[in-house]
Amino acid sequence: MTMIQGLRGKVVIVTGGASGIGRASALAFAREGAKVVVADLNVDGGEETAGMIRQAGGESICVKTNVSKANEVEALVNKAVERYGRLDCAHNNAGVGSNRRSTVDCTEEDWDRIISINLKGVWLCMKYEIPQMLKQSKGSIVNTASTFGLVSLENRPAYTASKHGVVGLTKAAALDYAKAGIRVNAVCPTVTRTPMTKHLFVSNPEAGEAFISTIPMGRAAAPEEIAEAVVWLCSDAASLVTGHAMAVDGGLLAR
Repeated sequence: MTMIQGLRGKVVIVTGGASGIGRASALAFAREGAKVVVADLNVDGGEETAGMIRQAGGESICVKTNVSKANEVEALVNKAVERYGRLDCAHNNAGVGSNRRSTVDCTEEDWDRIISINLKGVWLCMKYEIPQMLKQSKGSIVNTASTFGLVSLENRPAYTASKHGVVGLTKAAALDYAKAGIRVNAVCPTVTRTPMTKHLFVSNPEAGEAFISTIPMGRAAAPEEIAEAVVWLCSDAASLVTGHAMAVDGGLLAR
C-alpha cells in the first residue's frame, strides 16, 4: 500500500479519540506510520484505541483530557512532547451534540456546555499546540467542524454556532501562522455513524432516514471516510492547503 506523504514517524494528537471519527482518525494516522497521542475524557475508550494501535505494531498513548480546561490541554501537549519529543500534527476533534431546541428554548446550561467543548476546546488545543509547532517551524492542524458549520441547522442554535465558530477560528489561525509553516484546516462531515449520532439510527430511525434522504449520495458517512480526509489534510500532499473548510458530505452542500 502506498503511504501518504510525510506522516511516517510524525507525532499526532487526536482529541475525542475514544470512539467515532476520533478513533478512526487515530487508527488512520497510525496506519501511515505516525505516533498517536489519543486524548479523551473516556479513558477506557481512549486506552482501547491506543491499544488497537499498539497491537497493530504502532506507537500510541492515551491521555485523559477535558478539552474545555486549559490546564488539561496544556498538560496533554506537554505529555506528547515529553513522550515523543515533538508535535507535528493535531486533529482537534472532541465535541458534543445538542438537544433539539429552538433558539429561545435553548438553555444557558446547554449553550455553555456546547460552546465550551466544541469551540473553546478547539481554541485551547490550538493555543497550546501551535507554540510547539512554531519551535519546529512546521505543523499541521485539522479541526472538526460540521456541514452545519457552513449552513444552518434548525433547532440546534448552540451546535450550529459552535461549528460555525470552528470554521471561523480555523481561518483566523490559518492566516495568523501561514508564514510560519503551520497549516490549519477544518473538516466538515455530514451526519456520520458514530456513538454520538446513534439515536438517529436506533431510537429515532425515521428522523435519521429523513436526514439521509437529503444527502445526494443517499447514505450517512462512515467515520473512516472522514478520517481519510483528515489524514490527507495533515499530510505533505496538502502542502498548499490552509484555511480550508472541507465538506465531506456526500454532495449535501452542492444542492
